[in-house]
Amino acid sequence: MISYSLSMRSTIKTPSVSPADAISRRSLMGGAVAGAAMLMLPYRAAAAPVEWRLAIRNVHNGERVDALLARGGQFIPGGLAEIAHGMRDWRTGEVFPIDRQLLALLVRLRETLGQPANKAIDLISGYRSPATNGALKAAGGAHSGVASKSQHMLGKASDIHLPGVALDR
Repeated sequence: MISYSLSMRSTIKTPSVSPADAISRRSLMGGAVAGAAMLMLPYRAAAAPVEWRLAIRNVHNGERVDALLARGGQFIPGGLAEIAHGMRDWRTGEVFPIDRQLLALLVRLRETLGQPANKAIDLISGYRSPATNGALKAAGGAHSGVASKSQHMLGKASDIHLPGVALDR
C-alpha cells in the first residue's frame, strides 16, 4: 500500500536523558519491541530515502525531464522547478508548483514497481490551468470525466502511464 502522507523531514528528536534514568526496564523493553518491529519492516520502509528522482516524458509534446527532487531528506528548489516545468499545462504553457505529496507518491509508485529512477514515466496530464480545465469540460459535455474542481488545477493530480508495466500490476 502506498501512503499519501509521506514526509521528507525527519521528526525524530533525541531525548535528553539523565544518568539516573539512562536505563530502566521499561525503556529496555520498549527499545526491544521497537527494534523487533523495525526488523519486520521491509528495508525500503525502514530506511529514509537518500535521493528522490523523477523522470517524465510528456506524451503530447515529447518533452523529457529528469529531475532530482530531494537529497538527504531536503527538497531541492531547482528540481521542484524543473518538474513543475515538465508537468506544466502543455496547452497554455502555464507552470504551477506540483504538490510534494503527489511527487512523493509518484516516486514511491515507481520504486514499488521496481522501475529505475531514470526510466521516464509517461505523463498524460499534469497541471491544468483553470482555462484548459474549463475548455476540456465544455468540449466533453456532462460525461467528459473532467471535474469542474479538478485536482489537476491545484497541482495535486496527474494521469500517467508506466511503459512496460501492466495495468493489473
